[in-house]
Amino acid sequence: MAEPDLLTPEPDAPAPEEAEGHVTAALVEAVSETIRTGDAERLRSLVGDLHEADLGELLEALDADDRPGLVELLGDQFDFTALTEVDESVRLQLLESLPTDVTVEGLRELDSDDAVYILEDMEAEDRQEILERLPLPERAALTRSLDFPEETAGRRMQTDFVAVPPFWTAGRTIDYLREMKDAPETFYEVYVIDPAFKLLGTVPLDMLLRSPREARLESILKDEVREVAATEDQEEAGRLFQRYNLVSAPVTDEAGRLVGVLTVDDIVDVIHQEADEDIKALAGVGDEELSDTVFQTARGRFPWLLVNLLTAFLAASVIGLFEGTIEQMVALAVLMPIVASMGGNAGTQAMTVTVRALAMRELGRRNVRRIIAREVLVGLVNGVSLAMVLGAGAGLWFRNLDLGVVIATALIVNMLVAGLFGTLVPLSINKLKLDPAVASGVFVTTVTDVIGFFAFLGLATWWFGFL
Repeated sequence: MAEPDLLTPEPDAPAPEEAEGHVTAALVEAVSETIRTGDAERLRSLVGDLHEADLGELLEALDADDRPGLVELLGDQFDFTALTEVDESVRLQLLESLPTDVTVEGLRELDSDDAVYILEDMEAEDRQEILERLPLPERAALTRSLDFPEETAGRRMQTDFVAVPPFWTAGRTIDYLREMKDAPETFYEVYVIDPAFKLLGTVPLDMLLRSPREARLESILKDEVREVAATEDQEEAGRLFQRYNLVSAPVTDEAGRLVGVLTVDDIVDVIHQEADEDIKALAGVGDEELSDTVFQTARGRFPWLLVNLLTAFLAASVIGLFEGTIEQMVALAVLMPIVASMGGNAGTQAMTVTVRALAMRELGRRNVRRIIAREVLVGLVNGVSLAMVLGAGAGLWFRNLDLGVVIATALIVNMLVAGLFGTLVPLSINKLKLDPAVASGVFVTTVTDVIGFFAFLGLATWWFGFL
């Protein structure tokens, strides 16, 4: 009997939401059952053809106790590249459960950049134990990459590349590539180097194939090369790929020697990782992952919630200053959250645009004043427009035209402040060499709350003569 197709739901399947990507609940259940029975042959028939990304998704969907069984039953058919597709906590938990020999053999089959990605999050002792069991050339290449700081091009680069001298001909290079036993699985350029391993230029594969066999590489190479320093931040490297539409880029050390290559598939992961970090930072959730436990998640969110609580006391103290005013006009207590909330939302909009512009290096001295002025004017335009709606609504609701004028004026003031500080706060934090995505939200919200309450209650106190 033929195995049912467990990778995609049938056309008439009533619950497509059960499928996560290309891995269905039926496949997960079948794999779990097969692991428990120890049927390696059936397991290979179920998952042997899965792409590494789908295999990673399957690993995350399985119970923690079943994951080591999947790896061990598949044996050499398990692609360790799948471990680069799972959450860090899942990867580390699985690696701790596997015999060291299994991990060593799996890492030997990987490209160096993928092996580094897996090794860098492990405990130092476990990582060293694995490195010591690797052959010397592989160990040296991985150790060199791991010696570079985290989140740099040196950590993301692949150390397998093709480098040849400038006096070689196109024909000799093509023959060399055909005969190479340890050629990279995927590459786009041949690097031309001098005896000191310094980069002279590159020859794209299409140019190599179109050139006469007798053409020397030094006559057809491209000497205008976008190099990436091994110590350069991976985000800057990603920006270089984006700006110049690169497919690959050579990586050089401090002496200018060629030590690796970055490819676009690595950069896509980098861009995704950096965007993910920025989004999480704006919400104050750190490096949280879906696979984290309740305690890990709560611990990661607590610090910024505590900061938010402390700043909330500042806003509350402003309200306390006008306790007598609120007692004389209860309507103020009903309406004052509106002013603070609208200012907070407007401030978050300006802050988000500013943080993104800083992250993309689009904001500098040439345009910073224009951006600040723009956000303030946007705050004024939206403030006036919304103030007319809010003032009329509040005046009709409480049958008090003066109250409508007061809250409308307070809203305009707070929207102006929101536009100004939504821009200035991220700029100031960035000036201090801190990450504006992490801390801006709390401070912008605090400013708009304090100014919103103070403007509304202060104006009401003065307008209605509650002094």
